[in-house]
Amino acid sequence: MPRALLTGGAGFIGSHLAEELLRTGWTVEVIDNLSTGSIENIAALRGNRCFSYVIDDIFNRPLMAELVDKADVVFHLAAAVGVRLIVKDPVRTMETNIKGTELVLELAAKKLKKVVIASSSEVYGKSDKESFSEEDDLVLGPTSKARWCYAATKIVDEFLAKAYFKQYSLPVIVVRMFNIVGPRQTGRYGMVIPNFVEQALSGRPITVYGDGQQTRSFMWVGDAVRAILRLAEHPKAVGEVLNVGHPQPVTILELAKMVKAMTRSPSEIVLVPYGEAYAEGFDDMRKRVPDISKLRQLISFSPTHDLKKILREVIAYWRAKLGLKGPSVRRTRGAKGKR
Repeated sequence: MPRALLTGGAGFIGSHLAEELLRTGWTVEVIDNLSTGSIENIAALRGNRCFSYVIDDIFNRPLMAELVDKADVVFHLAAAVGVRLIVKDPVRTMETNIKGTELVLELAAKKLKKVVIASSSEVYGKSDKESFSEEDDLVLGPTSKARWCYAATKIVDEFLAKAYFKQYSLPVIVVRMFNIVGPRQTGRYGMVIPNFVEQALSGRPITVYGDGQQTRSFMWVGDAVRAILRLAEHPKAVGEVLNVGHPQPVTILELAKMVKAMTRSPSEIVLVPYGEAYAEGFDDMRKRVPDISKLRQLISFSPTHDLKKILREVIAYWRAKLGLKGPSVRRTRGAKGKR
């Protein structure tokens, strides 16, 4: 029975990956300091004899050395996440993402344990291509804008992974994830779909940052973890960087309108300048849609959920979480914003 170690395994994606690994016959161990994860995310797994967890920091070197040594594959998901956190706490972002990845790779290299590194679509930066492929140039904004530090840390993580693969023959796989969505995802750190859905179901204004014409794509978490697991088991994925996302684009304003319609919400859609939401002079990516040709070619992968199906699932989750039945909406008074 293969054994997996998940750093950040009590997070949104990590908890779903743990479930899928257990379902397919793995033994799973999780380490998480709960800074952005939640014990509730893995509560249902605690009775499984093939599951164990440790509440601790990945910078606990002796503990991590023991955990990595026991694992067959390390899924490194622990990171500072979300635009809001990045802007607020850039030092924590950089230290967590770079030093944490460096430690995992260093420990894994001692016994050549396979490592799957979670990267992000943020690395593509300000490129204006219609869709991004893995060999495209990466275009970031200036160092005067903290918004780009997360992308920079993930680029360094990828370079570290590639270096360990080349220099030490460490089996590494890098997955660049594009806006993964599903149950347990919180809007606390700026994730757009849970924010929109919660606002719509609560009858508050649905807040769209900027002009709403920025383009994104969204992938169901079940599809994402299925792709990640298949890559972890595929020998030709070693040493590669692969996009994991859905190729269907949508503007954020269109997304807000879809959420409003599907929840039957009375909420108004309000445009909020980036300067009010984050900081003056905030940069955003105008487009972020993946080319998944490489993923399809390697593992014959196709997403099972389109955007409407994703939204139906997320809306049902938030209705239950908010204690709502049927199409009713909790009406609250929200502050006025700019149209």
